[in-house]
Amino acid sequence: MKKIINQPENVLEEMVSGIVRANEEKLERLEDSYVIKQRNLNDQVSLVSGGGSGHEPSHAGFVGDGMLQAAVCGQVFTSPTTDEVLKAIQAVDTGKGVLLIIKNYSGDVMNFEMAMEMAEMEDIEVRKVIIDDDIALGEDESEQGKRGVAGTVLLHKILGAAARKGYSLDELAELGQAVVDNVNSLGVGLRGATVPEVGKPGFTLEEDEIEFGIGIHGEAGYKREKLQPSKEMASEMLGKLKETFNWSAGDEFALLVNGMGGTPLMEQYIFFNDTLNHLEADGIQTPFRKVGDYMTSIEMQGVSLTLLKLQDDWLDLLNEDVNTIGW
Repeated sequence: MKKIINQPENVLEEMVSGIVRANEEKLERLEDSYVIKQRNLNDQVSLVSGGGSGHEPSHAGFVGDGMLQAAVCGQVFTSPTTDEVLKAIQAVDTGKGVLLIIKNYSGDVMNFEMAMEMAEMEDIEVRKVIIDDDIALGEDESEQGKRGVAGTVLLHKILGAAARKGYSLDELAELGQAVVDNVNSLGVGLRGATVPEVGKPGFTLEEDEIEFGIGIHGEAGYKREKLQPSKEMASEMLGKLKETFNWSAGDEFALLVNGMGGTPLMEQYIFFNDTLNHLEADGIQTPFRKVGDYMTSIEMQGVSLTLLKLQDDWLDLLNEDVNTIGW
């Protein structure tokens, strides 16, 4: 294992410290916690998200004006604790309530929901949105159902813009569910990631193998195949997405090609180009396009593909300016 770290057990502490110290004009850290908060809060509903570390810039990189007001950082690939989530809720409540954005993993859902109940006992209004955009596995193929992956970032962006515009807590929860109902993602892995305290990759592939449907913690996908050209990978993944969306020519989507942490931007842009060619051949419009590392898996090699079917003013909300380090 080769990593630029000190002791594996100190990775979270030192990473959180580094993020905040590098961005002191935007961010602050709650004392005795792994919660990263927007330094100056607006008078609005506050958004809190988070999860295990190793997915940077998610979620701390999206804390700031126009997106999240706090991110709760767990240990690498480990859900944050209930106490940490509660601290975040307490710290960002401006009196207008707090919306929790939760990726659909059993530990995240349990700990965020417990914190929500505890906050409500303190008369803090809290709502939740659970995102499950990964279509690699069906609803019944894993313990918690579909996984929350890179579509979470688009959810952060839309809800963050809406909250800044003055949407109420209930309006934001309703909007969030509508976004969740219209976003789907799928990934492909070329090489696994190594959790520092484990010291070896979470999964291994032969040099000529890839795996479709891989999860952001190295969870199994739906099939392994021999390495193939980018345009064939894009075709496979879009075939699954087309089946899920049942799209028609003229439909409009936001398109996100997301690097998994170890994939050069050169390769991400090649994959994006192939993806766009396939979509244009189907008559699909993509007025919002984004490429880069947004929901990673430490140093995993691979990409994920997210499509959000646009509704109402969602394109405007996606295009709103933000003041974060990750968007």
